[in-house]
Amino acid sequence: MFWLPLLALAWVAAVGSCARLVRAATAVAAVDDHAPDVPPYDAELTLHEAAFLCGGPERVADLTLLTMHADRRLMLAHTGWTTVVTPHGHNGLERAAIAAAGPDGQSRTAVVRAGVAAAETVRALADRLIASGLAVPAHLQHAVRHGVRAVRNATALILALGAVVGFVLPQDPAETTPAVLWFTLPLLLTLGCLAVARIEVHPYTQWASTAGRIRLRAMEADGPEDAHRALLTAVAVSGARAIPDPELRTALTGAR
Repeated sequence: MFWLPLLALAWVAAVGSCARLVRAATAVAAVDDHAPDVPPYDAELTLHEAAFLCGGPERVADLTLLTMHADRRLMLAHTGWTTVVTPHGHNGLERAAIAAAGPDGQSRTAVVRAGVAAAETVRALADRLIASGLAVPAHLQHAVRHGVRAVRNATALILALGAVVGFVLPQDPAETTPAVLWFTLPLLLTLGCLAVARIEVHPYTQWASTAGRIRLRAMEADGPEDAHRALLTAVAVSGARAIPDPELRTALTGAR
């Protein structure tokens, strides 16, 4: 009966991790239940708002750098460097990019992206979308991810404890099989929780809430008016991989 404390440990890990994930997912679901109907909920999404809902601050930074590159106000090199051409930003995001490039107007693209992503303008945009019920707060996303990770770790621990009982602890061979079978119960709990999480929890790890995803679908259905806006919309929604120019795509993604 040396295996009973190990079985108790397996149950504690399984129940504790699953409860943690359920609490986190429930907290995120409450964002949809209490979403207020206030601007920009009633307003048309801007490209930067759409970029945040699809990819968070980093996606906003990508869109900002691409917009400035298209307007020839900075140059993105496939070597991983960004050079400012016109040191006058049209908005807070562009000014953040110029400031991140440094006094010489040139810096690594990764540094400039990080500077834009951390800018006060992005935080204000995030707060506005969260207050409107369109975006999920970052701490709730992290809680869900950590909950999923905890369930996976508990699954690995249960398997390890079962292996210890089956192959390491000395006991009557007639008791080995029943003892190992008892560990399948907490294992089924964690595996079932992971299976449900793969279907139900994945949307909660996204930046957009249910209301935000509805607004994004409506925006995509409207369609852009020209090729330039089509490219910016594609990057806002799908990220830098939507850029058809391989060198420009490498300029934004190669340094990550």
